[in-house]
Amino acid sequence: MRPGIIPAPIMNLPWRLLLPVMFIAGFGCVVLYSAAGGHVQPWAFSQGLRFFVFLGLAIFLGRIKQNSWKAVAFPAYIIICVLLFIVELFGAVKGGSQRWIDLGFIRLQPSELMKIAIVLAIARFYDIMPAGEIRRWNAIWIPLVMIGLPAGLVLLQPDLGTATMVIAGGITVMFLAGLPLRLFIGGGLAALAALPILWFSMHDYQRNRVLIFLDPESDPLGTGYHISQSKIAIGSGGIFGKGFLNGSQSHLDYLPEGHTDFVFATMFEEWGLVGATLLIAAYFMIVRYAMQVANRSQDKFGRLLASGLGCTIFYYFSVNIMMVMGLAPVVGIPLPMFSFGGSALMTLMICFGMLMSIDRANRRSGQFI
Repeated sequence: MRPGIIPAPIMNLPWRLLLPVMFIAGFGCVVLYSAAGGHVQPWAFSQGLRFFVFLGLAIFLGRIKQNSWKAVAFPAYIIICVLLFIVELFGAVKGGSQRWIDLGFIRLQPSELMKIAIVLAIARFYDIMPAGEIRRWNAIWIPLVMIGLPAGLVLLQPDLGTATMVIAGGITVMFLAGLPLRLFIGGGLAALAALPILWFSMHDYQRNRVLIFLDPESDPLGTGYHISQSKIAIGSGGIFGKGFLNGSQSHLDYLPEGHTDFVFATMFEEWGLVGATLLIAAYFMIVRYAMQVANRSQDKFGRLLASGLGCTIFYYFSVNIMMVMGLAPVVGIPLPMFSFGGSALMTLMICFGMLMSIDRANRRSGQFI
């Protein structure tokens, strides 16, 4: 190889996806470094190491043929449902929730994997369904059961936020598959009618989160402490932020979970609106890539899977950002590739691997992005 010539395998990688992914992960490690008071331990180094390992996994998955995803769609869904049952029986407990399987080197959270497994399985279901059957009853109740089973298991952990994400991902694919709009309108009205039942079936802390969302100042030193401190951190950041390593809310431990669920507030305090705008723009570049891949797919499965994954990624970051800004109840959704955690990072990298696989299939068929 002559000097200065970039190898073809590197040139052929989907840099429109990888560049914003690497920017977000790198920026996240910088913020985690600051959140630890200027130390790479315990968060920044581990997160960076996991990122490079899972990035390699994503690139490897991107080389897998698209038809292979069809073959593993239902088995993957079943396996993760089994893992959710195992969590319920033997899972590790942390913070009052039972969500993890302790593997030693990583605490695996199967509910995170279900966010993409449900999209994969529902996309495969509609892929094998004849077009003439799409408006029949079987096209509705079977996917609803497939969505309801894992969502119910996740609710038992209890994890309302992840259960909501599982439901949203599955329902999104159902909508994209072409089901009549009236069904979703009717389902929405039915969900509104069922809100009283849902309210009384929620845990006390979940009801408190909703009440605090409606009136954050009602308990600023109790249930509303997280969101109050998050708003202070975001508000104090201004346009340009306080500067790297100068965030008082996170460094003085006023901001709880400043390296996980509320890492966006940690970032905003030091980097301000400028940093937040760059971060959100990078997320939208990823979603745009996913939608471009879906739009150019000549295969129904690839189109549904890519668009469903793109919407799932959008739900990931939008719900977290709305949550820490007080625009949505606190439901424990991590910020993709930014919050510290292995399961969520691995889930996102599997998403990217699938998208690269579909993109590769498009390129082979002549549909370039």
